[in-house]
Amino acid sequence: MSDAAPVITILEDALSRVQENVHAVLEGISAADLSYRPGPEANSIGWLIWHLTRVQDDHVAEVAGRPQVWTAQGWVDRFGLPLTETDTGWSHSSEQVAAVRVSDPALLTGYYDATHEQTLAFLRGIGDAEDLERVVDDRWDPPVTLAVRLISVIDDDAQHVGQAAYVAGLLPR
Repeated sequence: MSDAAPVITILEDALSRVQENVHAVLEGISAADLSYRPGPEANSIGWLIWHLTRVQDDHVAEVAGRPQVWTAQGWVDRFGLPLTETDTGWSHSSEQVAAVRVSDPALLTGYYDATHEQTLAFLRGIGDAEDLERVVDDRWDPPVTLAVRLISVIDDDAQHVGQAAYVAGLLPR
């Protein structure tokens, strides 16, 4: 067992909880529900789940030195969104949020599950605790380590899936 194993187990558990919540939010949701926005500036369920998955995919692929699931596995083409293939939703305007229209909740669960699997595969390849202290982004002060980047992804995912659950609870019945 590596000295990073307990930390990896915790990270895997946190990400698996996000996966469970993504599935729970999307269960029984229609395509129309995915686009529901409770206000003109609010994010839709579809956008929130797409965005949290894009951020996880983008950030983990970068630190893992692997291609993103979005492009490598053809999800960008399956979604067919009017965005660049590198777009993650960061700082989207209200109009850009509205442009993220998903035709089937299964696209979102499929893309999230594929990203989740690639993330877990990367985590399981971390051999020692020193790798978690590796600087992965020196544009910040202090520089961002792998551990901090992974926690940031989990935090972002948890917030956005919670927001999606909230919006789902507001759906007109």
